[in-house]
Amino acid sequence: MSGPPRSIVILDFGGQYTQLIARRVRDARVFSVVLPPNAPAAEIRKWNPAGIILSGGPQSVYEEDAPKPSVDPTALGVPVLGLCYGMQWLAQAAGGRVANEGREYGRAVATLATDSPLFAGLDAEQVVWMNHGDSVVAPPEGFRGIAATPTTPLAGFENAERCVWAIQFHPEVRHTVNGTRVLENFLFRICRVEPSWTMENFRHEKVAQIRKQAPTGAVICALSGGVDSSVTAILLREALGDRVHPILVDHGLMRLHERAQVVEAFAHLGIAVHAVDASKLFLERLAGVVDPEQKRRIIGRTFIDVFEQEARSIPDARYLAQGTLYPDVIESVSIKGPSAVIKTHHNVGGLPERLGFELIEPVRELFKDEVRLLGAELGLPREFLARHPFPGPGLAVRIPGEVTAERVAMLQKADAIVLEEIRRAGLYDAISQAFAVLLPVKSVGVMGDGRTHESVLAVRAVQTTDFMTADWFRMPHEVLDAIASRVVGEVRGINRVVYDVTSKPPATIEWE
Repeated sequence: MSGPPRSIVILDFGGQYTQLIARRVRDARVFSVVLPPNAPAAEIRKWNPAGIILSGGPQSVYEEDAPKPSVDPTALGVPVLGLCYGMQWLAQAAGGRVANEGREYGRAVATLATDSPLFAGLDAEQVVWMNHGDSVVAPPEGFRGIAATPTTPLAGFENAERCVWAIQFHPEVRHTVNGTRVLENFLFRICRVEPSWTMENFRHEKVAQIRKQAPTGAVICALSGGVDSSVTAILLREALGDRVHPILVDHGLMRLHERAQVVEAFAHLGIAVHAVDASKLFLERLAGVVDPEQKRRIIGRTFIDVFEQEARSIPDARYLAQGTLYPDVIESVSIKGPSAVIKTHHNVGGLPERLGFELIEPVRELFKDEVRLLGAELGLPREFLARHPFPGPGLAVRIPGEVTAERVAMLQKADAIVLEEIRRAGLYDAISQAFAVLLPVKSVGVMGDGRTHESVLAVRAVQTTDFMTADWFRMPHEVLDAIASRVVGEVRGINRVVYDVTSKPPATIEWE
């Protein structure tokens, strides 16, 4: 998209918190976009930046393959803020000195120069979050220090005339107590950008863009029934009317009775869904495969094969729309550019050229909670917006090891019980995502008078606002007891239930 009138461009040096930077900027109602450090000046200017933020990163500026911008961001005529690695790169590029000393990890108390516009309105002492090995030990000529901790004497510097600010700590992380205020000072005091980015504006801009991109011809919409694809379908319908044709490919890895529920729900909205049962083909191609990345690739390729075949029944089909989200885009890029690969997303960049469709991804600039806001703006029913996320590859990523029809059926029944008991306890809306995982582990048990050797089910429930970080949900013991009793009693093949109490990070939300 062309972006709002002004935005903040974030150059990603591979930092684990890059998405959080983008999210915090958007929380302040300013549009942000993440670009690789080698983005050319024309790509950066395309987003009409009011400022540029340089992210952290895992490497040292002295490493041979250390990432560096292809264009000097300080020469683009807008304020620049360097964070962690971004600070170190700015220091080195401007003639300062960086050394492998002063390592600091975790909370620290920083002393700030409160006359700096970056720290306006803050007390001189602040709790901040440090995560660095190298440190800037000498600022570039003409720069002054504006922050220090007991371990890192130069934890920030600035040159107001050159519109450059840099800090060693991470304001985007909640552990930096007033980090949001620091970022807002950069946005509003230094960049002087207006907090004007809203879902209403996004909706109107996106509808206009969709109409411009697809002036004629039919659009096929990949539908799963989840929030992302549902919002995509409704937004496309608003823009293009009956030229939009949602197709639901049932890969046999959906939740129990989900295909029928999705078709019925969209029928109530006046939208006919073309549903195809391709479960046999998917399961045949997954037979014997245990590697999670290979499973994702197989599902992605098979999805496209089926979609291509179904598209032939749609007259004048020229476009394919899908609900790709911004975290998917960022996570699917190589570590040699932006943030490290966490997993392959089958709906990002995997479309074969033979498909012959132009791709429409109307929500690819949005995070998950922003998609929900857009759905509310579009008037979607609450049952659409409140649904827990479900992965594109379906239950395949919740069955570590080989995916078989028997294991899928077992997990579908167990997962349905988990969600039923959570709803019965009134906890569904308090949990951001809950599901079951069928482990490739056999457990000894006793059922009746006999010894059993059957599968183990793990239950996962998390709370999060942005799905980039998440905390495990403190499930009441009586709910866990109800889930375990029903699963073991009603689902043949499972004799043990365990609960996952790991946050993200260090774990991911899904198991694969």
